Amino acid sequence: MRPGTVVTLVLEPRADDKRWTAVRSSAPVFVVASDWRMDPDGTAHATLRCAGTRGGSAKMTALAKAPDVAGAARAAFTLDVTVTPYRQKG
Repeated sequence: MRPGTVVTLVLEPRADDKRWTAVRSSAPVFVVASDWRMDPDGTAHATLRCAGTRGGSAKMTALAKAPDVAGAARAAFTLDVTVTPYRQKG
């Protein structure tokens, strides 16, 4: 991704009894997840925004859990994102 890039992440409905609960960034200084929403059919959507102007990397983690089970949601999907700034000269 380049700084200023916006990408929509679409997570298909899960085949097991778990549901998507959130998307988190390991480095929000580079990539921020926002506009999280769940559709009635179980499809989840999040917008990934490349926030920084310098290079770096982040792991975007989608969490899922069964709705009737207590406890924290667990990582079900991880996306590695690398931010590559535009060259300043040349």
